Amino acid sequence: MKKRHKRITFIVASLVAIGLATWLVLGAFRQKLVFFFSPTQVATKEAPVNKTFRIGGLVENGSLKRESDGLTIRFTVTDTANTIPVVYKGIMPDLFKEGRGCVAQGRVGSDGVFYADQIMAKHDENYMPPEAARALDQAKDMEKVKNSANEAAKTLSK
Repeated sequence: MKKRHKRITFIVASLVAIGLATWLVLGAFRQKLVFFFSPTQVATKEAPVNKTFRIGGLVENGSLKRESDGLTIRFTVTDTANTIPVVYKGIMPDLFKEGRGCVAQGRVGSDGVFYADQIMAKHDENYMPPEAARALDQAKDMEKVKNSANEAAKTLSK
């Protein structure tokens, strides 16, 4: 084999190896990547079906219910516009309480309930995950738009 052919073979083999390594790394990222969705996005079916994702918002006051087995907890997460029921089986974080922010990781069942594998509670008075804060702000903006539209409709009907 000539020197030129050896060089071309080496370059092609190197490109194939780099391509294979890139494919393996991207495949690993794709499997481990977990996206965040707000309750409104879950309610409008923007969240993936049969895939793990995170949902975040505030734990609705009065929604926390513990089952008799001592490990199963049911509650609802809200972004003030929509609520999603959540079921979690396990030990809750110490900071998890009603009226506080939380992020749950899991899947939505065919019944519309979010079955969480992991629950994360905010760690201090002022912290909220940026995605959850944005979702709450968007929900509040949507609520303002609805309220102003309702007021405009009332004044037009008079």
